[in-house]
Amino acid sequence: MNNKARTLILPASLMVVMALLVATSARAGDKVVYRLKWLRNVSVIGALYAETHGLFEKAGLDVEVKAGGPERDAIRELELGYADFGEASADQVLRARAKGAPVVVIAQLFQVNPLQWMYRPEEMQIKNLADLKGKVIGVTFGGNDETIMNTLLAEAGLGSTDVKLFSVRYDYTPFYRRQVQLWPVYRNAQGPLIAAQLSKAGEKTAFFNPAEFGVKFVANCVVTEARTLTERPELVQRFLAALLAGWQEALDPKNQEEAITTLLKYDPDTPRPILEEQLQITRELIQPDAAVAIGTIDAKGWEQTERIMRTQKQLPGVVDLKAILKPVSIRN
Repeated sequence: MNNKARTLILPASLMVVMALLVATSARAGDKVVYRLKWLRNVSVIGALYAETHGLFEKAGLDVEVKAGGPERDAIRELELGYADFGEASADQVLRARAKGAPVVVIAQLFQVNPLQWMYRPEEMQIKNLADLKGKVIGVTFGGNDETIMNTLLAEAGLGSTDVKLFSVRYDYTPFYRRQVQLWPVYRNAQGPLIAAQLSKAGEKTAFFNPAEFGVKFVANCVVTEARTLTERPELVQRFLAALLAGWQEALDPKNQEEAITTLLKYDPDTPRPILEEQLQITRELIQPDAAVAIGTIDAKGWEQTERIMRTQKQLPGVVDLKAILKPVSIRN
């Protein structure tokens, strides 16, 4: 082959390679990392459903959904550039903003906080907050359940000597052995599992929901950095639309079989009847009112959460909620 032929073939070859790279890139979509707050279970079924059923891909996104846990902080990973979006509870967001983190909330997943307390109704009744007096109550010291319980006790006019707070770990034995009368659980996750265990022993269970006594403490929300929202609004809109579509479809009763199949992929050890109960409870926590769209930010709930944390001196001062709460309109 002569030199002239080489000069013609080489550029043509490069053009073919470049065309393939562009096509591959277009198919792959924008890469996004989404850090969950906790493990892959019913509390994140919307994200799992969107991932499993190709909803992110349909939005032109290549989303890596990463499990969370005690060693994973979504807000910190946003700051370090390890994640583009994440899940965090209101107390995490407020503490981070108080320290200068540029995190914003673009959607609220739980309208009712799943953190509640389990108890045996045959041994006690909670008709008003004064009924907490004299009880042994489990709390995770330093956790938001301690914050919520301290608020409830203050509302009831109860002091530290009126109840006994018991340090909670991952072992439920103290509750099974009746050493603790009220035990904190996630109503939609551990709640049905523990209730099933107690049912086998012929015991009934009930749940103490702080929201029913006027204390609303916002739980899991979708967060990102303020810069991402400002500089890449179209990406934020596409991601959130796909994520909320995942929640909508996963919680739709007509898609229950698909949702249970998705859960079994990540949680094969939980019996199917328990998964069905967990899913039903999650529906009630995510969208208790059909007229309120999934993902709606409860501004009043945020105001109360911020006020509670300031009252308990967990925040140095007032936090500007307008700078934090940035709901994103989803275009059809």
